[in-house]
Amino acid sequence: MRGDDQQQDGMWSYISAEQRVPEDHPLRPIRKMTDSVLRELSPLFESLYAKNGRPSVPPEKLLRALLLQLLYTIRSERMLMEQLDYNMLFRWFVGLSMDDPVWSPTVFTKNRERLLEGEVARAFFERVVELARERQLLSDEHFTVDGTLIEAWAGHKSFKKKDEKKPKKPSGPGNPSVDFRGEKRTNDTHASTTDPEARLYRKSNAEASRLSYLGHVLMENRHGLAVDGRVTQATGRAECDAALEMAASIPRSGRATVGADKAFDTRPFVQGLRDLGVTPHVAQKVSHGAIDGRTLRHPGYLISQRRRKRVEEIFGWLKTIGLMRKTRHRGRARVDWMFTFALATYNLVRMRNLAQVAA
Repeated sequence: MRGDDQQQDGMWSYISAEQRVPEDHPLRPIRKMTDSVLRELSPLFESLYAKNGRPSVPPEKLLRALLLQLLYTIRSERMLMEQLDYNMLFRWFVGLSMDDPVWSPTVFTKNRERLLEGEVARAFFERVVELARERQLLSDEHFTVDGTLIEAWAGHKSFKKKDEKKPKKPSGPGNPSVDFRGEKRTNDTHASTTDPEARLYRKSNAEASRLSYLGHVLMENRHGLAVDGRVTQATGRAECDAALEMAASIPRSGRATVGADKAFDTRPFVQGLRDLGVTPHVAQKVSHGAIDGRTLRHPGYLISQRRRKRVEEIFGWLKTIGLMRKTRHRGRARVDWMFTFALATYNLVRMRNLAQVAA
């Protein structure tokens, strides 16, 4: 007998969101690790908020919502709030009951600014790395450094002369047309009016120059987890300088190795690693490189060269899933905050996958 296609709204439900989410759902281990990290950060949260006044968005719920935004590649806070309104899985992960109201996108964004001032992303990332170390997932001997281009939230039309006092009148309504032909445009003479900290940059002659930032990652080679990361302005020396800073902060019991691609095979970088007591396992250039037989003769060099390519998995995840191909934020501080938080999210996903393989 065919059933009737009728819908009757129920007034009550006796099944909680916790019961509806399957026990083997992939978000469950991430939620468990996230809650462990957030409990450790509770004293930091306490210092960021006043003792009295109207309650704000709980920082724990805000960070869980940002995790969902990265995990599910949700393009905007408005779309995230829409999902939280009717998606039971999202409500469960964030910690909202079925009757809790969802925040407006403006309120959510303003509360995120408080976490930006408190450098919560860095603290969250460091605690995730410490959690991986407690699970004996990190190497303290072999690492890889690399950088990637992050396109800024600014267009070429905003890249104007620094001494230009009066903007030219637009040729028509809407998006104005701009003719760059014959004009020499460099970072010394021009700057973006949308994001003044973004720089015009390209990593190779085969690519077009774009207003960008550079994201840098230090990866341990055992399981491919990020142990440090940062965002800098896009300059020619930024990759090597950031790599040396991250190499100097490596926690190690003995001598460590750092792998990198051919772009790092320069005398200042190689010598800088040796001055830090770190063995440079950098890919050798065809000519005029700084890597010599002292490094090439060791079998560990070839192992580092194979392992270092795993850092591209981190960049691939950040750009295809973690909303880092083209940032939605302006200013280096905000881009760095989101990049660091995205690295922590990647580590949580990677740790969950490693635990499933081990089981």
